[in-house]
Amino acid sequence: MLIKIYPENPNPNAVAQAVAILKKGGIIIYPTDTVYGLGCDITNQKAIERICRIRGIKPEKANLSFVCADLRHISDFIKPIDTSVFRILKKALPGPYTFILNANNAVPKLLSSNKKTVGIRVPDNNIARAIVQELGNPILSASIKDEDELLEYSTDPELIHEKYEDLVDLVVDGGYGDNEPSTVVDCTQGEFEIIREGKGDFNALL
Repeated sequence: MLIKIYPENPNPNAVAQAVAILKKGGIIIYPTDTVYGLGCDITNQKAIERICRIRGIKPEKANLSFVCADLRHISDFIKPIDTSVFRILKKALPGPYTFILNANNAVPKLLSSNKKTVGIRVPDNNIARAIVQELGNPILSASIKDEDELLEYSTDPELIHEKYEDLVDLVVDGGYGDNEPSTVVDCTQGEFEIIREGKGDFNALL
């Protein structure tokens, strides 16, 4: 199923439709401020395993992000952070960044692994944030990769739908996506280390 949602003013009925699918353990593909993502309800173990199967990765090895609506959800999944890290998070988010933080005990249970870290995202995209807000907890998310050698990420929602319609329950068409992923910043040591240069200019925040 493919539904159109306009980012300027996400239709509450369409958002509710996406959330109903997530609550039933379904998988959606949805837009962010960078690339399109595969998402499921973070509390649904079977859905998490399904995302890992689609991406061909093991749950215990998966580097999946927790997509939040704002910073309030983050403390449920991470160990306490110092003020300097929190200040940067507040400045950077919503935005095209994934912050790697030390996970608390809630995360290994979700991912059935011994993961000690978690990637946190708050995308600057009204559709993604509206879905998470309505769901009431974060979405577990993985970027959609493309086998095309020229283009690493799929950007056209109709082509994404064609490719994934038998694998997922819903594709949200929020317009063309970007083909540049988020900038990944490791904050686990108290310092900031850029793991992947992406769309966001992290140095501008320091």
